[in-house]
Amino acid sequence: MARVIAVANQKGGVGKTTTTVNLATALAACGKRVLIVDMDPQGNASTGLGVSAEKRSQGVYQVLIQGLALDEAESTTLVPGMDIIPSGVELSGAELELISVDNREYRMRDAIDRVRGRYDFILIDCPPALGLLTLNALVAADAVLVPLQAEFYALEGLSHLMRTIDRVQRGLNPKLSLQGVVLTMFDRRNNLCEMVAADVRGHLGDAVYQTVIPRNVRVSEAPSHGKPVLLYDMRCAGSQAYIRLAREILQREDGLAGQPAMAS
Repeated sequence: MARVIAVANQKGGVGKTTTTVNLATALAACGKRVLIVDMDPQGNASTGLGVSAEKRSQGVYQVLIQGLALDEAESTTLVPGMDIIPSGVELSGAELELISVDNREYRMRDAIDRVRGRYDFILIDCPPALGLLTLNALVAADAVLVPLQAEFYALEGLSHLMRTIDRVQRGLNPKLSLQGVVLTMFDRRNNLCEMVAADVRGHLGDAVYQTVIPRNVRVSEAPSHGKPVLLYDMRCAGSQAYIRLAREILQREDGLAGQPAMAS
């Protein structure tokens, strides 16, 4: 059964979509079957994977609002073993429309549960806000992966998200946990980056991945070509970082799977 991971941070511009697309690609390169769910109305994950406008006529909006089955909304990608549920402009109105929909917080969870057996990982790219779209993602997820830019206000934003995760866990999704925190846009020449990294690791310990994602021009260029950076330039520093992150996540998953069940 798929491990469902919501990639979330209510702060914009921290690398959520970049991390979703390139981590998913790296996991697929490791032989895993991966699905991306583009929950962001901006549709950047869909654009960054070269999904055409015609292929976006059936996507996340139709799944959430019209009850379309997830497998009817899937689009293949350039990456072998990786599919995407695309996002289009109509998703921007879904927050308001969901208010009057039955079981509004559980729409994505119910849709994902029907396809879990087909994938090893399902990554949900969340919008930069804590509304009903992000709530649907958190209710559907097993865990939350938090991309965190190494900047002055990083911990403040993270504390808000951690409180949200705790509330969702207590009220809507008891299994929800923190998958981990990955530091993004990291510049080792910048003392502030190193200070923030030390601060975050001091607060969260092993929840922070050892792999950091560097600032890298090739990572920024890749979406304009409709490709993940691993297809655009496999050898660049950004690609290699996402490969290391995928390996680290898989090693942790194997460790969790190998732990004995706790006695009741």
